[in-house]
Amino acid sequence: MIDADNNVYKNNIVKSKTTVSEAFRSLRTNLQFTSVDKKVKSILITSSLPNEGKSTIIKNLAYALAMTGVKVIVVDCDLRNPTVHQMFKIPNISGLTNIIVEDDRYEKYVISDKEFDNLGIITSGPIPPNPSELIGSNKMKSFLNKLKEDYDYVLLDAPPVLLVTDPTVLAPVVDGVILVIQANKTEIEATKRAKEILTNLKANILGAVLNKVKEQRSGYYYYYYYNDDGSKHKRKRRKK
Repeated sequence: MIDADNNVYKNNIVKSKTTVSEAFRSLRTNLQFTSVDKKVKSILITSSLPNEGKSTIIKNLAYALAMTGVKVIVVDCDLRNPTVHQMFKIPNISGLTNIIVEDDRYEKYVISDKEFDNLGIITSGPIPPNPSELIGSNKMKSFLNKLKEDYDYVLLDAPPVLLVTDPTVLAPVVDGVILVIQANKTEIEATKRAKEILTNLKANILGAVLNKVKEQRSGYYYYYYYNDDGSKHKRKRRKK
């Protein structure tokens, strides 16, 4: 669960004791220990519908992971409405589209974060006429495999599940999927439908992030996680 003011500055994620910072640290910890037998390296972050804040979540999660010293790369796989370059305030002249279409070396398109040299970003590049074909290509799979060899965490920003087929093509080939849900906006039926689609694809749903939550006076906040059997549980933490 992430508070309404979820645009966390890099230094505050570790140092501050706000509910937002604690939520991202908890999310980071959960990812680091989510699997004992197989390490989760490639993570698809999506939503059921547009404007639920997935790009903001992926940016702050990338910062939270990079602060621990691991190598992280963010890839904008939303080839229809790319926003990663806006989140990181970097140009989007070339990127993923060039890598796939031109079968080019991905290293040429990695933009290093200004503060963390262990955090890289690959923007979408030019919007192609055939996004689904590019995302579902063998070249895309090969590209993702290379990233997993070179980085500890590969974070993929994908379009909404109920909007286009792109995320459903990617979901089965990544190690895990995180579904972003906007509080007081996303209809529960839309979330259920998105989860159903991902489950039918045998995607590994790591959990859901409830975004833009206003702090409650009770002094507690909640976050959700999924068991291997798909059942959902709620944990309660007291705010510091």
